[in-house]
Amino acid sequence: MLKQRIITALVLAPLALVAILFLPIEPFKYVVAGVMMVGAYEWANMSGITERIVKSSFMVFIGIIFAIIIALVDAENIWVQGELNGLYFVILQIAALWWFVSLFMIVAYPRYSNFWKNSKVIRATFGVLTLVPTWVAIVSLRTSLYDVDPFYGASLLFYVLGIVWAADIGAFFVGVKFGKHKLRPNVSPGKTLEGLFGGVMASLAIIAFAALHYHVEPSRIWLHLVIGGLTVGVSALGDLNESMFKRCAGIKDSGKILPGHGGIMDRIDSLTAAFPVFAFCYVVWMA
Repeated sequence: MLKQRIITALVLAPLALVAILFLPIEPFKYVVAGVMMVGAYEWANMSGITERIVKSSFMVFIGIIFAIIIALVDAENIWVQGELNGLYFVILQIAALWWFVSLFMIVAYPRYSNFWKNSKVIRATFGVLTLVPTWVAIVSLRTSLYDVDPFYGASLLFYVLGIVWAADIGAFFVGVKFGKHKLRPNVSPGKTLEGLFGGVMASLAIIAFAALHYHVEPSRIWLHLVIGGLTVGVSALGDLNESMFKRCAGIKDSGKILPGHGGIMDRIDSLTAAFPVFAFCYVVWMA
């Protein structure tokens, strides 16, 4: 299993690196949309949908949403004079609200869950609220200041990836060594409060380094720490959110497409929360 995980990671990491750094914006949008569509197929599985034709239909439905957004807003108009396109911003606002609702659902679980737990349609709708804003957030960040510096948006994506991965690594090692108090045992028995704390501390080190590297004004460092900390916290929420839906569906992994890792959603669950929330904060307070 470990060997499979390492081989898969060694294949995927360079592909992601090349896509973020070197793909032109138009192909980049479609590649990310393709990843989200695979995630949609798996989300249908987590929604309790077992029929392959229905799961494929949900995947196509998500793809149609992406196609409509791409048709309505071309790459040159995603950002205009430093302002994010209105449609994109509304979707990020909806995402921020969705993750606030998701927090309540996770804290309360399994109480108050019957209204959505027994409805495949509602659970699939949650997938729309998760996957579409993730695509919008990634494209928004990648295209930020693109006409000034084509790699600036890539640095924003790597920043989010860096703090989330640092949080995952810190949470794993601290959780294994010191984890005693369960975070949400009804949702994900392996997560601990100590692990969450370790993850936040590890990510804050990355945030501080980035602030120094980019010469952030001292008066704004606190803002970067708050937004970075919020991004890390909500990334844990994304992980717990997927665990909750998998538990409801009675499955261990979202899919089998990645040997040793499970499905696409098993690898991007944290990012589906981190990217939209960070992008929303970036647009409101940092852009």
